[in-house]
Amino acid sequence: MCNACIIEGVRKEAQSRRSFLTRSAAAGAAALAASMVSARQTLAQSSGKVVDLTHVFDEKFPTFDGKPGIAMDKVEDFKTNGYTIYKLTIFEHSGTHIDAPLHFTEAGTSVADLAPENLVCPLCVIDIKAKAKEEPNAMVARADVEAWISANGDIPKGACVAMNSGWAARVADPSYRTLPDGNFAFPGFSKEATDLLAEIGVASIAVDTLSLDPGNSKDFAVHNSWLPGGRYGIENVNNLDMLPAKGATVFVGAPKHRGGTGGPARVMATF
Repeated sequence: MCNACIIEGVRKEAQSRRSFLTRSAAAGAAALAASMVSARQTLAQSSGKVVDLTHVFDEKFPTFDGKPGIAMDKVEDFKTNGYTIYKLTIFEHSGTHIDAPLHFTEAGTSVADLAPENLVCPLCVIDIKAKAKEEPNAMVARADVEAWISANGDIPKGACVAMNSGWAARVADPSYRTLPDGNFAFPGFSKEATDLLAEIGVASIAVDTLSLDPGNSKDFAVHNSWLPGGRYGIENVNNLDMLPAKGATVFVGAPKHRGGTGGPARVMATF
């Protein structure tokens, strides 16, 4: 076989390989684009409304210890310098915020190390407003979880399960935190309920109150069992009445400071 024939054969083969790779790349890109369009369409179909589950956070927002959770000091003023900057001093566990596993265990996961896939979750809302009206320290009981499942179907693994006690409406009133006698009083989860949720594989729980545990808790049983298990909680959420019991997706904008035990978060839901 002549050298020219060999060269021509190699040239044609190279052209064929380039053509194949180009077609493959184009097909791959088209498939990727199609999947992205499909994902956007699916999201659009399930997110006709976006609900902000975050309270506005300022020095008046109720905190567990009664001290202001945030201080804002202006260090640069627009009138003087053409721009404005505040220095923020913030307690991790104030406002609408995350409780990371490290909050209640020495070697737990920090807020910076929470798995991203656990910060975008199916949201299940358990309504206990009726019994919270009768008992300020009402709890989400195991029976409430089982009743939700009976009415709505299985709770997905990796879900966030939120307690809607109606307490968010009290946020500007002292009753959000205490009874007139000064004792803590607000709803929370029972350990029996969160033990069941842990068995199901739930990633997080959320409350519209100051604590995952009810106000009259003496042992913080939920904090001491739920968080060390590698799961996280969200406290002081808002606007749960605007969401369905099932079908929403929650997006948890967790802070990412190294070694943090939690921190204020912007939490959104779409459905």
